[in-house]
Amino acid sequence: MKEQRRARAIAMTPDEVDAFLAEQRTCRVATNGTNGPHATPLWYAWDGSALWLTSLSRSQRWTDLARDPRIAVVVDAGEQYDELRGVELRGRVEVVGEVPRTGEPDDELTAPEQLFADRYTGGQVFHDGKHAWLRLRPDKITSWDFRKIGAARPS
Repeated sequence: MKEQRRARAIAMTPDEVDAFLAEQRTCRVATNGTNGPHATPLWYAWDGSALWLTSLSRSQRWTDLARDPRIAVVVDAGEQYDELRGVELRGRVEVVGEVPRTGEPDDELTAPEQLFADRYTGGQVFHDGKHAWLRLRPDKITSWDFRKIGAARPS
């Protein structure tokens, strides 16, 4: 994975990134469409090494990613300037499991589906025959935590 070069003084540590991604609930996914970038919000699950996205398999996002699997995902939080923090993950997604997902046994999806269900559906895994799974193992993670700005300034 590429190392973050800019704004290292306010970058999150790997443990802070993991905690932040576990705490937030919505990400913004940017794909490369034929008419330019396409950005949409999604729910996600982070397992410590991969970001798992469930997407409608008949969507513009899915069409874009089938043509070009490169993706950028942003998770951010904060209202005031000195509260802003976030993580951007970049890389290529891969389809995991059946498309659309109807619930055929798949050992590779057992953990992420449960992680996702624990976050959003009270622990119950649902398969609606409309969504399918995408896994992003990021090539690059960039993070920022503006709460560190005061600490980053020399005394």
